[in-house]
Amino acid sequence: MIVLAGDVGGTKTNLALYDKRGSGLIPVRETSLQSRQFDSLEAAIQRFLEGGPRQAIDAACLGVAGPVVEGRCVATNLPWIIDEQILSRAIPAAKVRLMNDLEAAGYGVLVLPANELRSLQAGVPKRGSMAVIAAGTGLGEAMIVREGERRVVIATEGGHTDFAPRGDLEEDLLKYLRKEFGRVSVERILAGPGFFNLYRFLRDTGWAKESPEVADKVRSGDPAAVITSRAGSDGDPLCVKVVEMFVSIYGAEAGNLALKTLAVGGVVVAGGIAPRIIDWMTTGNFMTAFKDKGRLSPLMDGIPVQVALNPKAPLLGAAEVASTLI
Repeated sequence: MIVLAGDVGGTKTNLALYDKRGSGLIPVRETSLQSRQFDSLEAAIQRFLEGGPRQAIDAACLGVAGPVVEGRCVATNLPWIIDEQILSRAIPAAKVRLMNDLEAAGYGVLVLPANELRSLQAGVPKRGSMAVIAAGTGLGEAMIVREGERRVVIATEGGHTDFAPRGDLEEDLLKYLRKEFGRVSVERILAGPGFFNLYRFLRDTGWAKESPEVADKVRSGDPAAVITSRAGSDGDPLCVKVVEMFVSIYGAEAGNLALKTLAVGGVVVAGGIAPRIIDWMTTGNFMTAFKDKGRLSPLMDGIPVQVALNPKAPLLGAAEVASTLI
């Protein structure tokens, strides 16, 4: 039986076909498409299906960046409206499930092998909830709860909650971003565009002088890629401070999520950004901010924290869910 899985983000739409054999899923083929090159998800799926032998699809599951309510989603970072019923006719497939991309990622991280997870804190895992946080084009958050021996992923839109500054520098950052955006969600910082928001703040407030070479590259390329590259390759002071702030705020927000979900079973940091800055994630700033929770700091010491190194976790999770629909 063939299932279609999708991970639909503001930048890329990753699609794959899997052959369900017994309890396993065998990859058939997959592709990664630029989301904004298509007017709809249906058009992207059609392009993918036309790229190989036509096969009957028994079920499909697609994780999308945005709130999914009653099988319908207005994508957060794309001009798309996605509907399960329309998808089921367009694919076509008898069973179609639309879910938040972090919900899919949650199911994905549960099946990742140990060598695709990097530990930031061993902790002492306990029987209870887990949490997943993932910075990419946007910021996603989800919780994983137990129902007996079964684990169920619950989607949230926690990335759009208010940014909570810690200390004078972050308070100044909030004031800076508020002038531009009004309300400042944590996603304004903990996402790909957040690197440039931090860069502009530190540059404009005189924290460090901007290198003309870096300025040219930032204007002509992907600011996040330039900033993270220059922070690591030549230690550009402004870029280093950007990444250090990003990692610290990321750790603080991961800790906030762990508290809200009482994630004594562990926290997994997924998404495309963490694996690309893994050396920075392991320097200590992330975990220092994660554990800095006042009277509950001892609780935070015991929570296992890992980075998912496989960026296909949402795709794998969508495939697992699709296989249960058959």
